[in-house]
Amino acid sequence: MRAQEVTLGRTFVVVFDHGDDFYTALSQFCQQNNLRAGYIPSFIAGFAEVDLVGTCDRLDDPQAPVWSKVHLRNVEAFGAGTLAWDPETAQVKPHIHVAVGVKEQSATGYTSHLLGAKVQFLTEMVVVEVVEPELLRIQNAELYDVPLLRFR
Repeated sequence: MRAQEVTLGRTFVVVFDHGDDFYTALSQFCQQNNLRAGYIPSFIAGFAEVDLVGTCDRLDDPQAPVWSKVHLRNVEAFGAGTLAWDPETAQVKPHIHVAVGVKEQSATGYTSHLLGAKVQFLTEMVVVEVVEPELLRIQNAELYDVPLLRFR
């Protein structure tokens, strides 16, 4: 377990527009506001399309991360996550999880890591900047190259 007291900076309310690619819009927001680290306490969204980590296949190694995706359409979503700097790519790397309900399937629910999404109608998000310490997202070769949150 690791823990670090943090110093918070600015707080933003970010509204994504209908048709936006979720991760492209989030990246643009981070670049435009020179935000390198933070957390998303929650957000609500409508997604026309969404890709989540998941599979229906048998896993050879149940301890390994799943890299395949489940594609869903016409969902409502509630999510949260963290934003951290990736020194290798010099970009902010989000780690976001969502719970979604498929509207035309009685709001059948799915919960997983968000791989990608296209906004339908709206996404309303709160982003809180972390100023110190620097939050980094670094791949861990001993854990299947999963990018983990680290403090500098």
